[in-house]
Amino acid sequence: MQALGIDIGGTGIKGAPVDLDTGKLLADRKKIATPQPATPEAVTEVVKQVAASFGWTGVAGATFPGVVIGGTIRSAANVDKSWIGSDAATLFGKAIGTDIQVLNDADAAGVAEMTFGAGKGVRGTVLMLTFGTGVGSALFTGGLLVRNTEFGHLEVRGKDAEKRASEHGKIEHGWGWKEWTERVSEYLQVVEALVSPELIIVGGGISKESEKWVPLLTGVRARIEPAALLNDAGIVGAAMAAGGRGVPGEE
Repeated sequence: MQALGIDIGGTGIKGAPVDLDTGKLLADRKKIATPQPATPEAVTEVVKQVAASFGWTGVAGATFPGVVIGGTIRSAANVDKSWIGSDAATLFGKAIGTDIQVLNDADAAGVAEMTFGAGKGVRGTVLMLTFGTGVGSALFTGGLLVRNTEFGHLEVRGKDAEKRASEHGKIEHGWGWKEWTERVSEYLQVVEALVSPELIIVGGGISKESEKWVPLLTGVRARIEPAALLNDAGIVGAAMAAGGRGVPGEE
């Protein structure tokens, strides 16, 4: 079975058709810069463009960088605040002409990694963290997803953790790998104290350079692994939600 996955981030919106049996992309992904301001109308138009670039008419899924409940957006830290209360599933579905499932971006990436990537076969507590415009989180125990955890907004040194630990924070402040990784280590220590994962999977755009920073992380007891699907995990997880694979439906 195939499905289209679209991953909406604070800086880029990307998508591709996915083979749900293997988790492999079936075409080169299409990526378009996230419009600024990232209003519902502007983002929906880009979602439409991504789907149209593949001539897609089948089932589709999309991620969103915030809390998503029943297809409706409940938070919007890194996109326009006018998203809050919007029915993203209806907006996107009308735009591309097919039913679409919408879920939190880190939850989608985590589901993909638990099925096809670094978390496959791990039944204990697993924490997926995505480092990009912000920091997204997905928590699993016994293979089950605890939705919409948003651990990127934990307070560290009086600030939102993602302001210091995200890839955007690294770029904004001009930190080198060592300076940035010290902040990521501090953040991971805070999260670990709360949920005691046996495995932490690090993903997002910066995961493709994991060899430069993961070995520098300190003070964390959990095993740390880079996302095997790198920054395609969100696309794969969105497609899985569309195809009913590994993402339990919401009540």
